[in-house]
Amino acid sequence: MLKRVSFAVAAASFFAGGATANEQVEPISIEAFSQSPAVTSVSMSLEGDMLVGVIRDPRDGEEMGAAAYWDLSGEIDTSSPLVPDYVTPSSGRTIFTGAAALKNRMSLWFTVQPYIGDIGLCGTEGRSTGSTKKYITPIYLGNENLTDIDEVAPARTRIGGNNMWERCFEIEGVTEIASFLPLDPVNIVIERQTSDEGTRFYKYNLDTGRETFMFSENGTENFELSNRTGERVSNTELVFRGGAWTQQISLYDPTKGELTLEPQLTTTIEDRYTMELVGSDVGTNRYYIATDRFTDKVSVFLYDVTLNQFSDDPVLAHPEFNISGMIFSQREEDFGTPIGFRYSAGVTETYWIDPEMASIQQGLEQAYPGKHVSMNDWTADRNRILFTVSSSSMPPAYFLLVDKQRVATIGSSRPWIDPATLGETELVYYEARDGLRIPALLTLPPGYEEGTPARGAIIHPHGGPWARDYGGFDSSGWVGYFANRGYIILQPQYRGSNGWGRELWLAGDGEWGQKMQDDKDDGAAWLVENGYVAADKIAIHGYSYGGFAAIAASVRPNSPYQCAIAGAGVANLTILGNSWGENRIQRIYQGRTVTGMDPMQHTDEVNIPIMLYHGDYDVRVPIFHSRDFYNAVKNREPQSEFIVLEQMGHQGNKWLPEHKASVLDNMERFLTTTCGM
Repeated sequence: MLKRVSFAVAAASFFAGGATANEQVEPISIEAFSQSPAVTSVSMSLEGDMLVGVIRDPRDGEEMGAAAYWDLSGEIDTSSPLVPDYVTPSSGRTIFTGAAALKNRMSLWFTVQPYIGDIGLCGTEGRSTGSTKKYITPIYLGNENLTDIDEVAPARTRIGGNNMWERCFEIEGVTEIASFLPLDPVNIVIERQTSDEGTRFYKYNLDTGRETFMFSENGTENFELSNRTGERVSNTELVFRGGAWTQQISLYDPTKGELTLEPQLTTTIEDRYTMELVGSDVGTNRYYIATDRFTDKVSVFLYDVTLNQFSDDPVLAHPEFNISGMIFSQREEDFGTPIGFRYSAGVTETYWIDPEMASIQQGLEQAYPGKHVSMNDWTADRNRILFTVSSSSMPPAYFLLVDKQRVATIGSSRPWIDPATLGETELVYYEARDGLRIPALLTLPPGYEEGTPARGAIIHPHGGPWARDYGGFDSSGWVGYFANRGYIILQPQYRGSNGWGRELWLAGDGEWGQKMQDDKDDGAAWLVENGYVAADKIAIHGYSYGGFAAIAASVRPNSPYQCAIAGAGVANLTILGNSWGENRIQRIYQGRTVTGMDPMQHTDEVNIPIMLYHGDYDVRVPIFHSRDFYNAVKNREPQSEFIVLEQMGHQGNKWLPEHKASVLDNMERFLTTTCGM
């Protein structure tokens, strides 16, 4: 049980002025990016009577996050920044990383904790024998004013319960909200996932803390629940049929009162079509289905469950970008009515169908010109709206719109960063050597003069590889920190990236270290051809799959890079492919795509220095990948380095401030000395 302490914060300006174009800017300190954010993960309750978020620990010398609670039940004074009414610091080894306001003055808190021990058969990431260093992610429930924050532990009394299940839940379990039930004043539906017994759903009473078991899904099922009733409206299931593994979807048919299999929604796993239920058309027998089965980009079609057919044309589509989600009303009078949708451009954009929400969005964008404004939470009457303002050069700042006319400041995540000292990011396209059109995010240094080569350039491929980059503020510091120091950053959305269309995604199959790598090299060539940088001033840095790309770059002939920096990178493609092949579904879905050039088979061809860094708590990409590669190349390329970061996990929420500081410091040193930039 964690107890509260009182707390007060001082306001800080986060719309600071600064240097104009072509004017020298002050270097940003490493601490500006490495230290914990002043405030993050702010969320507002359905009733609009409270905010919760994670702030910097108020205790002197402490760098971890603390749980913060703002009481909005009275009149809101917008003349000065809102100050948290109650704060609970991180306790012991538990670190707060995120928050979600629920209702009935209750809140959900996400944490990480370091763990060393035997995980046995309780997870797919980590050693099945001996001791594993990793992080676990307990979830806590907070009451009004944070007087108590207790772990949302699995029920102790359950059919077929055993100690092993509870232990596996502690190590690998994930608790999530399956249905918010906005029309129910006290109940929500939670789901608990474990590695040994699938997922179980419970109705959870926020008043009493009691939970009632509802149903469970096995390892091949995936339920979607009604946000009105919490009952199942769909089941996506993996089955072996017709000699192939298929994904089949059942939808609730109101004319039959049961889930019915929909053959038109069935796809084979190997084809990898997106087929996702995103909502229902209230009062009809139709559902909104997001799919790329008929178009290169993900679009939304209406599907009639009684006629078993799609609409002839999409109801939502964008010629350049995927539709990434729909927004539905949670008010009782028009519950479930579409009020907006989102599409994935350089950043996630929202288009409001609802006239009132569209008008509010327009007004906010006029108030913060040139910034990205996102409305996150709002009350039924829309008199209180939590929104964020950000850009690639501006850390996210949180505000509360009151009565549609007054704005209360909550705070900036990093008020000490002046936006004028960071570069702006834009979406560009270039052509790969085989003619494929590659999207990329280009960040220029502040004050960059067109036609003048920059100090240097860093090709920065994302992880995944089935992922993508967005052009918002980069909290890791990898983009902003080095743009501030005069580097151009190019983030290629290489073939194999997901979220830019089916053609680009599938083009990466089996091309690790080959055509996927060509796309990064072609991005470097594009920078040189367009006068952004000299050909001998380019480096590559990536993390996870991006780390693989940096490792692969070091052994490819005719490298366009002076050096490579690889964070938590895959070096042994053979071992990765074999480990994925142990799961038959993953082998069909993704394992066959993980082939290409294996860097560990080409270590004798290393031709540029490489710095490898890796956390010893990483179970997603075990540290042996970096260690083995370094040991194989260190004599052939003696300027190479291997840095072990103690107690660092794979994901960013499992990084301590000292990890971020060390990575930035060592990257800058390596670039300016070994790479000669």
